[in-house]
Amino acid sequence: MENIKLYIDYIAAIVEGIGVLIIFVGTVIALIRFIIHQKKDVHNTYVNLRHSVGKAILLGLEILIAADIMATVVTEPTLKSVSILGLIVLIRTFLSLSLQVELEGKFPWQKRKE
Repeated sequence: MENIKLYIDYIAAIVEGIGVLIIFVGTVIALIRFIIHQKKDVHNTYVNLRHSVGKAILLGLEILIAADIMATVVTEPTLKSVSILGLIVLIRTFLSLSLQVELEGKFPWQKRKE
């Protein structure tokens, strides 16, 4: 049983690294596109940059939440550890929700305007 906990810890750390890497690579790609479009004098380059970076952050946050849940599964379920996980998930979910509202201009549960 101890080996399984160790492997899950490793997997959670790898998933956390993937989440951070997605945010980093997405931001770098968005900045490169911004610079290229800036040189070509394309309109709305700043808006496109914000949307691209926001999408990278959203995806990275979702993966980081999954990693936090995996890491908490292997720890001893105490009130403190569950409270910390709940707070982390709450903060990251609030960040994801606010980013999505800013990017799309609506809440996820609202229907699209036709």
